Amino acid sequence: MTAKRHAVAALAVLALLSTAASPTAAEIRIQEVTDITKVAPGSLAPGVVAFTDHRNGELVDPKTGLIRFSDWARARPLQKQLLALHPGYDEPSVTVTTNGVAKSVKRKLHLYVAEARFEIAKPPAQVDLARFLSLATVEKMDPAIKHRTITAADVAPNKDPRLSAHNPARRWCENAGPVLCLQSRYQFEGKLPAAIMLVNKLRESGKQIADHIEFQSELRLVPAAEIDQAAIAGLTGIETPVAAALEQSIVHVNQVMQFGKVLAVLQPSPADPNRTIASAFVALAVESDLFEKRKELEGVPVLRNMVPAQVLAGNSSFNTGTSISAGLPRYARSQIEAIAGILGAR
Repeated sequence: MTAKRHAVAALAVLALLSTAASPTAAEIRIQEVTDITKVAPGSLAPGVVAFTDHRNGELVDPKTGLIRFSDWARARPLQKQLLALHPGYDEPSVTVTTNGVAKSVKRKLHLYVAEARFEIAKPPAQVDLARFLSLATVEKMDPAIKHRTITAADVAPNKDPRLSAHNPARRWCENAGPVLCLQSRYQFEGKLPAAIMLVNKLRESGKQIADHIEFQSELRLVPAAEIDQAAIAGLTGIETPVAAALEQSIVHVNQVMQFGKVLAVLQPSPADPNRTIASAFVALAVESDLFEKRKELEGVPVLRNMVPAQVLAGNSSFNTGTSISAGLPRYARSQIEAIAGILGAR
């Protein structure tokens, strides 16, 4: 897989973060913090979202904002438990052949992880997370992303247990509560299609790169019986009972992405039971070898800014807008703002 393909695909997997635009989204503003668990209940002003992607964290690469999966699993076990596709998920094994000898090795992964917190001026019972399970709502998320509903029988990991995203506990899109199963497609924007066309021309005899990304995801309300109250309290830093949880899992992508997870949790505010603290967590896993592709691109002047690390960090001239093509940090922030807007962070 070429570096170009790594870059555009890793960037595009951010589609799982899409949330419906809200008239109040423009009123929301991001406040950068080092740790959302240190944000005291009742301390956030109306419309303010505390946000961190641990850019300055000891284990995070400051240029990309990514952390090695192995470091993440060791240093943040609660995140690994709740934000991987399932608690027992590990880096997938692949078979490689060297000098005619086949052996199994792990496919190394890096993750982009973001956390956010905001407050809602009503109790959790009056906050409707189920609104996100409507196709009509999903279609308002990002106009550039096209969605259609599918069934559990259509989900690739359900049909092939060898795929790393296969869930050993249950079939994707089969849930004890409400669930929405999606097939989504995003057409790259700005300069990316032209760059893809150039790469494909340079690789006339090789595999052509798609100018779009397609992915399958499950969006569900987590059944009460599956909510690990103690683990989520440790993750959010809030001791009140979890009232509701919304989870989106990206389980199959046509390029580079291994998995993605968005978890949104509602808890009564310890400072005021008539207010809700909403915590949101995002984890996106991409293949580590995309960082080894720099030299391949530097030989083509027009593609020098397509170095995967630059694109992922939003520091490339090929980044554009505020949607998927903008890069991980900017897109994550804009979508968190949209989540807060539609849920009424005020």
